[in-house]
Amino acid sequence: MTREREAGSANGCPWPAQSRADTRAVGGEIYRQPAAGHVASLLESAGLPSDDLNAAMLADFFACGDRDAPSGVIGLELYGREALLRSLVVRDSARGRGAGRALVAAAETHARDAGARTVYLLTETASAFFSSLGYRPLARERAPQAIRATAQFATLCPDSAALMCKVLAPRPGSSADPHSP
Repeated sequence: MTREREAGSANGCPWPAQSRADTRAVGGEIYRQPAAGHVASLLESAGLPSDDLNAAMLADFFACGDRDAPSGVIGLELYGREALLRSLVVRDSARGRGAGRALVAAAETHARDAGARTVYLLTETASAFFSSLGYRPLARERAPQAIRATAQFATLCPDSAALMCKVLAPRPGSSADPHSP
């Protein structure tokens, strides 16, 4: 067991961290509930699964850029104190300008506001990107049952996909904030 893992929370996900990205629009506004067709198109263009999406899930999706042609999307699945970050896609033409970071920050803020304390994700190609945002690898067998039961974890993502997690810092001034009076 590494020293970092020892310093982590009970579920093995280390280091509460604040998002460093600004949730204000990068190349356009960030908005909630993008159109289903836009989400599906972006996911398919990136080779990501979209078969499990339904209208209710889109309530926890965000997009950036033009509402008629978003340059990026991200989604969340909320399960009480846990959330699954899923489906981050940024068009090649919009990469390198902070859109991915801003989308992750918007999703993390939404997750925290909904009561989630830890965000999990599965990735085959973006471990370095998510590591730069404070996510840390976690053995798949350490995933909480709520995350294991998701379609993403159980069937859609291959077993080779890395599981990562991040403990969200409490909102400043909240009762969970150890620095609150």
